[in-house]
Amino acid sequence: MSGGPLIVQSDKTLLLEVDHPDAQACRMAIAPFAELERSPEHVHTYRLTPLGLWNARAAGHDAESVVDSLIKFSRYPVPNALLVDVAETMDRYGRLQLVNDPNNGLVLRGLDKIVLIEVAKSKKLAGMLGAKIDDETIVVHPSERGRLKQALLKLGWPAEDLAGYVDGEAHEINLAEDGWTLRSYQQDAVDGFWAGGSGVVVLPCGAGKTLVGAAAMATAKATTLILVTNTVAGRQWKRELIARTSLTEEEIGEYSGERKEIRAVTIATYQVLTSRRGGAFTHLDLFGARDWGLVIYDEVHLLPAPIFRFTADLQARRRLGLTATLVREDGREGDVFSLIGPKRYDAPWKDIESQGWIAPAECVEVRVTLTEAERMSYAVTEAEERYRVAATARTKLPVVRALVDKHADEQVLVIGAYIDQLHELGEYLDAPIVQGSTTNKERERLFDAFRAGELRALVLSKVGNFSIDLPEAAVAIQVSGTFGSRQEEAQRLGRVLRPKADGRQAHFYSVVSRDTIDTEYAAHRQRFLAEQGYAYTIVDADDVLGPPLPQID
Repeated sequence: MSGGPLIVQSDKTLLLEVDHPDAQACRMAIAPFAELERSPEHVHTYRLTPLGLWNARAAGHDAESVVDSLIKFSRYPVPNALLVDVAETMDRYGRLQLVNDPNNGLVLRGLDKIVLIEVAKSKKLAGMLGAKIDDETIVVHPSERGRLKQALLKLGWPAEDLAGYVDGEAHEINLAEDGWTLRSYQQDAVDGFWAGGSGVVVLPCGAGKTLVGAAAMATAKATTLILVTNTVAGRQWKRELIARTSLTEEEIGEYSGERKEIRAVTIATYQVLTSRRGGAFTHLDLFGARDWGLVIYDEVHLLPAPIFRFTADLQARRRLGLTATLVREDGREGDVFSLIGPKRYDAPWKDIESQGWIAPAECVEVRVTLTEAERMSYAVTEAEERYRVAATARTKLPVVRALVDKHADEQVLVIGAYIDQLHELGEYLDAPIVQGSTTNKERERLFDAFRAGELRALVLSKVGNFSIDLPEAAVAIQVSGTFGSRQEEAQRLGRVLRPKADGRQAHFYSVVSRDTIDTEYAAHRQRFLAEQGYAYTIVDADDVLGPPLPQID
């Protein structure tokens, strides 16, 4: 039957026919409000969720535009009950507002006073609300601003936070004017964030999230606390800020395991902030060490739970989350929404690619057949250990070397999760390894050698999941991962998406053991990237890489 590429079902699932000529346009239209659940070859399954619809609402999409997209691309008439539910779900956002009242301070205002009565009676809000001023207004204890938003989200009535922000301690920050300007999507991201005052900007790896952060700092012109995943990422931030803004080295402090500097702009690692001594988080005082005007959370999808707890107390500070994907494997997307802020800007990866700002990428899943001995080892292994056994099969080694040889003129990253496997690969490929125990000095030496072309291949542990700036990398080969982590898949592809000077495409390989749980996890990992428009080609190792591969004893 002819018609649109989308089948909209009353259980809030959306089925997208991938091969339909309008599939890509449909994907772009529904991406702001629908979450991809499954992505096999021909039909992708999306789901409408309250959080997805509220994020869309906060980003400026109204119910009418969502309904219009569903009707426009649907092959069959859209169930009326679903359209009503979409409109009513989106209408729940903002019926309660947090505002600053000139006479009473922070208050919860109900545009619908019956909703206000309903939530005020909830035991989940005990201790967060003060005196009732009138039928539409209840005093809120300022220290409970974040926790109240969390609780209201769980009650299904997400509050719109219009209470404003303190400016914090002023500090002059300007963008450097020599030879660069913000790209249009970066400026749109900054504008979207600033208009909302707090929230999350979602951009693909390699699209310049750091520059969005720098521009937000130049807009705020205030002391800034930047939270990053590790020391190497922090030093990359520092280099970029010195190159792209008026900030000098003396104005930027590093707060890490190695240094404890607090300056007008301070870059701190999540690791040091969440370290404990005697059961206490000894470094969380950093949040109150200065009158910060802006707090930036890099890789917000990795935000540790203790930082969430402290962020609940920072609601009067402007907060910017930066990420390539809002997917969190711990299911705490709702806490990002309520405590950091809703999604303010989200650029589809293929949009940025089409503009030439990130490299086009070919994604290939290479399936290997285990030896009889490996199959037997897998079969008799306890269930909780089966993924490790399948993912680290030694049969993968010659496949990885064949892929490295296939790209003999390009720089290659080999990424995995199991240290023993990575040491085996390092020896097999005669390539250095960067892992958690590698000192920051040695990491930077190896990364500099890779950038300079002195090293053609690097083997990376989970450090390859985080912000490392290796624009020369054109090929990534993934041998094992954190089970079915979608966010990890996105980060690893991102390592090779920096645009190449000659315009060539990037290559992302996942080497997977056939007939094992490795293939199941691979399918789950690929969901987020499929949502962004990346199709995985599944190939057999023997067919693509030549005659039967040698067995590893």
